[in-house]
Amino acid sequence: MGLQLGQIAPDFTQQSTRGPIHFHDWLGDSWGLFFSHPKNFTPVCTTELGEVARLKPEWDRRNVKTVGLSVDAVDAHNRWADDIKETQGHALNFPMIADADASVAKLYDIIHPDTDATVTVRSVFVIDPNKKIRLILTYPPSAGRNFVEVLRAIDSLQLTDGQKVSTPVNWTPGDRVVISPAISDEAAKIKYPQGFETLKPYLRLVQL
Repeated sequence: MGLQLGQIAPDFTQQSTRGPIHFHDWLGDSWGLFFSHPKNFTPVCTTELGEVARLKPEWDRRNVKTVGLSVDAVDAHNRWADDIKETQGHALNFPMIADADASVAKLYDIIHPDTDATVTVRSVFVIDPNKKIRLILTYPPSAGRNFVEVLRAIDSLQLTDGQKVSTPVNWTPGDRVVISPAISDEAAKIKYPQGFETLKPYLRLVQL
């Protein structure tokens, strides 16, 4: 069975473009975006890594450290970085793990033999400061990831961790949120003096 939400993200030590990464120590008190790609010098991955680099101010604003992985070697990562900068306009500003022995890929179950036993799948793991896995996404090789959606999901996680609310469909920061059914109407009136809308007893919306 693969990794599940709420589990502690497996720790590891592996080489990267910035030297050895001791994963849990490297994360420290930050959130983590750990993502894998099938192979260096491939078109979709080139665009994805450029986008993660472009979004660095957004990751920083949310206290998120980003790190990529494939089963290619460090020298291949470094050579590919030149292509990414040239074609995407943004140089890599995060470490790339060189998982040449696939040890990390096996820990995270991101090599699927029924797809291709020689490459990692296109996966995303969001990890919180307690080292727990909070989001897992796996894409087919032909579909590039939407990292703006990953940012939105992180915004939701960080908001809902601090308050007894959930975020509804298509929520973006600033939209109304859902009050937890565990909070009674009486308690909700105290907690949310600004008022809230009751659509159903189990569906109440409030603007924070």
